[in-house]
Amino acid sequence: MDAAEFFQYVIAGLKSGSIYALVALGFTMVYGATGIINFAQGEFFMLGGVLAVWFHGLGLPLPVAGIAAVAATALIGIAFERVALRRQRSASPLVLVIITIGGSMVMKSLARHLFGPDELSLPEFTPGPSVDVAGVAVERQALWVWGLTIVAVLLLAWLYRRTKLGRAMRACSISHDAARLMGIDTARVAMVSFGIAAALGALAGFAVTPLTQTSWDAGAAIGVKGFAAAILGGLGNPVATVIGGLVLGLLESLSVAFVSSTYKDVISLVVLLVVLFVRPQGLFGTAQRGKV
Repeated sequence: MDAAEFFQYVIAGLKSGSIYALVALGFTMVYGATGIINFAQGEFFMLGGVLAVWFHGLGLPLPVAGIAAVAATALIGIAFERVALRRQRSASPLVLVIITIGGSMVMKSLARHLFGPDELSLPEFTPGPSVDVAGVAVERQALWVWGLTIVAVLLLAWLYRRTKLGRAMRACSISHDAARLMGIDTARVAMVSFGIAAALGALAGFAVTPLTQTSWDAGAAIGVKGFAAAILGGLGNPVATVIGGLVLGLLESLSVAFVSSTYKDVISLVVLLVVLFVRPQGLFGTAQRGKV
């Protein structure tokens, strides 16, 4: 394998890793604000793609269709938190996880009935041949994927550091009970966190649909990979989550180069199990000890 071919795999890994990072950020935001693992996050990714196709089919320009899809998915995420989870906030973590799994199944079933069983596609944002960078072909859509990921991460960093809502979300991630005692509206923080998490997943789904197409069942696999990326980096740490997504994407791509494409989709599960057994706090997390 020459250098150009190796870097071609690296580019492919970074492209996939950016998508995993956006989905993983949704897991991290919801977990940090509520302590819940939202297994419906993959369906927000799916909704971003299928709704963008639907809006575009109605005649909306592609950028407007994408914005509408992200906004609609964010509203669905908020509605899901308010209707399915808010009344059960005092329930055990297992009950809440089961609720998110049930919500995922409902969204998937509705998407199949509303948008059909066939795969759906979108045109590339900027059609044209791949861009040659030092002998490595980079798809134009991959540049959009990276650009949108960078913009989303920067906006999220600004939200966390510069806004009152962001500080409230950071406080909830440190201690939910202490934040509530300090007068923070934790119910509002949870609602907004679900909305932003849904928007991040939808943005990933919209950005990648021109490359891979989408369908009603596209969220299951990406949900597992996003969760694996969040665990790999360190659940609850947004920066670590992004790094975890990029690392997972690179591991998958390089496994194709050096092992076999047969095992590409198994890598995320292997990484998830290894991290949970060896370093449950993730690569960049801090181990927590409790007294019994």
